Amino acid sequence: MTQTDIATWSGEIYQSLLRHRVRQVAYVPDAGHLHLIERCIESSEMVSVPLTTEEEGVALLAGAWLGGDRGVLLMQSSGVGNCLNMLALPRVCEMPLVMLVTMRGESGEFNPWQVPMGQNSEKLLAAAGVLTFPVNQSDRLEEVVDAAMRKAFEGPSAVAVLISQRILGVKKFGK
Repeated sequence: MTQTDIATWSGEIYQSLLRHRVRQVAYVPDAGHLHLIERCIESSEMVSVPLTTEEEGVALLAGAWLGGDRGVLLMQSSGVGNCLNMLALPRVCEMPLVMLVTMRGESGEFNPWQVPMGQNSEKLLAAAGVLTFPVNQSDRLEEVVDAAMRKAFEGPSAVAVLISQRILGVKKFGK
């Protein structure tokens, strides 16, 4: 995966956020979302809020919804475990929640600490009542994000788009 490819699909997701009138973007810094986070920060149409932990984003976006704004949560699959208890909020209160999750722990993962949550994120999200939309082809990403946001905002539902390492490329540290 080249930087150009990543910039392309990040730009497509950004355009999808604009189409769906997303005004708040909560994120935990993540290399997989770097280009998208930068676009959102630069946007005059969105407020970008860095988080210290992912479950803060669930509460922040619930507040955004109550205040009349749509939002998304950008995070890595390792943060799914941090959100599990907080996912009761959108479920019980019937509020939308859109999570764009960059996956780790898939084929080629170098970091063994990423494997357990990466291998179990989809099952855990489903068990918490979140609709999951896995995508492993960059040419389908915009379509899947659009479908997930329609489901979330028109439902309302909690949804998670799981962006495969096949799209992101496998992280490598060191030489």
